[in-house]
Amino acid sequence: MSPLVDKRFFMALAHPQLIDSLTGLLGFPVTPFRESGELDLPRFEEHLTEMLEAKPAALFVACGTGEFASLTLAEHRRIVRTAVAHVDGAVPVLAGVGGGTHVAVEFTRSAEEGGADGVLVLPPYLQVGPPSGLVEHYRQIAAATSLGVIPYQRSTAIFTPEAVAELAEIEQVVAFKDGHGDIELLQRIHTVTGGKLLLLNGMPTAETFARAYAALGVRAYSSATLAFAPAIARAFFDAFERGDDDLQQTLLREFYVPLAQLRHTTNGYAVALVKAGLDIQGRSAGSVRPPLMDASPEHRAELAKLIEQGMAAIDTAPAA
Repeated sequence: MSPLVDKRFFMALAHPQLIDSLTGLLGFPVTPFRESGELDLPRFEEHLTEMLEAKPAALFVACGTGEFASLTLAEHRRIVRTAVAHVDGAVPVLAGVGGGTHVAVEFTRSAEEGGADGVLVLPPYLQVGPPSGLVEHYRQIAAATSLGVIPYQRSTAIFTPEAVAELAEIEQVVAFKDGHGDIELLQRIHTVTGGKLLLLNGMPTAETFARAYAALGVRAYSSATLAFAPAIARAFFDAFERGDDDLQQTLLREFYVPLAQLRHTTNGYAVALVKAGLDIQGRSAGSVRPPLMDASPEHRAELAKLIEQGMAAIDTAPAA
């Protein structure tokens, strides 16, 4: 067998749920904070339960939506362990890790000790290296763990197709998440890797890109909406899976496209709007931590209207 086939076989044995789970709807919980700014773990458990009701294929905790960059190692450890214990094997739990190589290794080892099934490696902060440096960064992270590792392409981590091909030869690398949105580059990556490395749609408001990515065979995507409007997220994914263009178009028009427009108005709204959406519906997870800022009253009102429109769209949709 080829090295890639060998790797898939190994990872399937090591994490029997992980590979299959990365072909569905991926959930990204927020990290709840109390008014004091401390972690609110009981609320986090409630939040996980709310998300599990929408039947995500996997949960990614302490990632971008979970404000990884604002967490200490001790807080990250508590979040991962709480999630693993609460989910109790219902779906795989993956943890966000990142920073410089040594910091990322430290968080990765902590996540493994906490029982995570894999790690999503966020782009190195501010440091932009050549492709060979990026490959070495992920190589050292993978060497430090037996967990499945998912590189995340966006911001300071944009890969050449040849670099991704090198990553695909690393035993622990089980998938490649794209948040860059360059379809031509993704096609070249898909071609160079022979389509054997699982690709994930990791765009902000990923539903707006779902059909474009599906043309490359990329059907799994990360949904921030699942964290604050799980019924809408589930309805869109189900419509996407069964090819219900009418409902997809309605939800894109009434909810997702204006949500993306609202997100673009203010830096940090990819997270702040998620927490605002929870608060609007009486399920507050507290404020975001600086340097992020909570959504303005005007934007909260817009978001409330969008949630109402999205719910109306699925309530009036013909039965599948």
